[in-house]
Amino acid sequence: MRYFRRGWDENRGDEYASWGTSTFYLALDDDGYAHVQVEAYADGTVIAYDAEHDEDRYGGLTYAQLELDEFAPYEIGEREFFEDLGRLRPMNLRAGQSWPPGG
Repeated sequence: MRYFRRGWDENRGDEYASWGTSTFYLALDDDGYAHVQVEAYADGTVIAYDAEHDEDRYGGLTYAQLELDEFAPYEIGEREFFEDLGRLRPMNLRAGQSWPPGG
């Protein structure tokens, strides 16, 4: 698994645009598929997706195969990834879902 933190300088462009810009956290396998996706927004909203919770009314885990070369500048270590996630509190977790996933 490879871990990434990437800022996004635009809002979502949907009914949740007021959340503002975001930072995406992604755990990608060697083929570029996401296993964990966390979105932390400027207003403090955090949403998270993984195999246990892959979709809800706010969005979902991307099923697109991402280009690892494109994400290379945003790669972080596993420890840093899970430390960051440990400071975030997703508001869309299901009851009983462990957090952070796989940490």
